[in-house]
Amino acid sequence: MPLPANAQAYREMEVLSSSPARLVVITFDATLSALTRARTGVTMGNLAVTLPALDRSRLLLGDLLAALDRERGGDLADRLASVYAFTLGELSALGVHPDLGRLDRIISMLRQLRDAFAEVAQAKPEHVAVA
Repeated sequence: MPLPANAQAYREMEVLSSSPARLVVITFDATLSALTRARTGVTMGNLAVTLPALDRSRLLLGDLLAALDRERGGDLADRLASVYAFTLGELSALGVHPDLGRLDRIISMLRQLRDAFAEVAQAKPEHVAVA
């Protein structure tokens, strides 16, 4: 669903002026929003809602995975890559066999990661290196 023009302009300005750590939080927020839509679709038994939301979530997780700096991030970046890869596999499986409990566990895990990144982003946004 496209945003109204003024909301789109605001979002673009937010993204362009954000630190790398804040961009990760914004991406997690968008992922969680898509997963919430997917959850609604699963609850309603509506694949026309569920599948596009799962696709959007996978795209955003792919962005997070691609943005990892494995050289500077070291072990943390490797662990995050494993979590993202696992989650991508789970979301693919959910597209074939929707399972509310499994989806809720993924949402909970990603919300915890999002909150951790939000804390880091608030600490010293201009000095934080993102894994």
